[in-house]
Formats: sequence, structure tokens, C-alpha cells
Amino acid sequence: MFNNEVLACIHARRSTRRFTEQQISAEQLDTLLDAAIWAPSGGNHQSWLFTAIQKKEALLHLNELVREGFRHWLPDDDYPGKLAIKEHSQREGYTFYREAPTLIIASNLPDYENAMADCSLALQNIFLAAQSLGLGSCYINQLHWLRDDAGVRAYLSELGIPREHTICSAAVVGFSGAESPAPARKPDTIRIIR
Repeated sequence: MFNNEVLACIHARRSTRRFTEQQISAEQLDTLLDAAIWAPSGGNHQSWLFTAIQKKEALLHLNELVREGFRHWLPDDDYPGKLAIKEHSQREGYTFYREAPTLIIASNLPDYENAMADCSLALQNIFLAAQSLGLGSCYINQLHWLRDDAGVRAYLSELGIPREHTICSAAVVGFSGAESPAPARKPDTIRIIR
């Protein structure tokens, strides 16, 4: 459809919600993290930190802390995704990281106005790089929503994320276990003023 590799990658990328157990290679992970740090940041601040977790025991323990955190978490608005996750997190087999073999957490300085934007731009680079490498990926909100949960935060600190950082967002990456169809684009989302 496109002769341009970047545009073809953008149009082909999907959010993967089922992964195989196969771990990505060290070279693939290095490529994804390198793509992240080449994202733009406000004033070239580059105050972000990307923490990749591939150790299965760490992911399983973090998942239990997330499930526990959602038990007493009160959403700060009525966003349907938050309400659904709170309910789903208590179901048997719930895995916030979708059983992907790699979780990449983006954290940043809490008093930095562009923290979330910078990390989101970096994660988009990760998603496009993953697509170009034949990997699946998905944006993960749960750690951001639970960024102030004492149990989650203490464990993330044990994993090396500085206590003074806020958790902005995360990505899961791995080999896709199921194809995701392309959702239709909503109409009337572009306006051009000439």
C-alpha cells in the first residue's frame, strides 16, 4: 500500500493482547530501548528512565501487587477503562502485562511538566520499532494508575526505579500470539485550515 517504510509500519502496527512465551532477543531489546531514547523530549530534557523487566518471577510478583493495589484503588474519574480494569483485575488469571515476556516501564521526574508526553513519545518509538522487528506490543496504563500504591511503588524501587520518579506509562513486547484486526478509523477527527 505504501512505498514508504515508515508509513507502512505506522499503518501495520496493532496493539497485541496475546503473546507467545518466546522471549525477545537481547539485540531486539537493545534496539527497542535505543529507539526510546531517540524520541523527542521537551527542551531536550531526556529525564526519563526505561526499565525493562524480563525475569518471569519479577513479572509475576508485580502482577500480584497490581491485583492487590486495584482491590483498594479508587479511580479519580469515571473513565470506562479504569472501571473495567478494576473489575477485571480481581478475576482469576488476570495479568496486567498480558503475559508478554518483556515489560518496559517509562518513568520520569514528577515535577517536570512534559514527563508524560516525553515518555509517551518514547513508547511510540518502541511500538514502531517493535513492529519493524516483527514483534507485537501494547501500551499499558495500570502502573501509571497505581503509581502511588505503596506496595507497587516499593517493589518498583527494589527493581531500580528511583523513588523520586513517577511512573508515566509502560509497554509490553513479545512475539504476537494472535493477530489483531485493524479497527476502523473514526470519521471527523481531522480538520485542515488553509
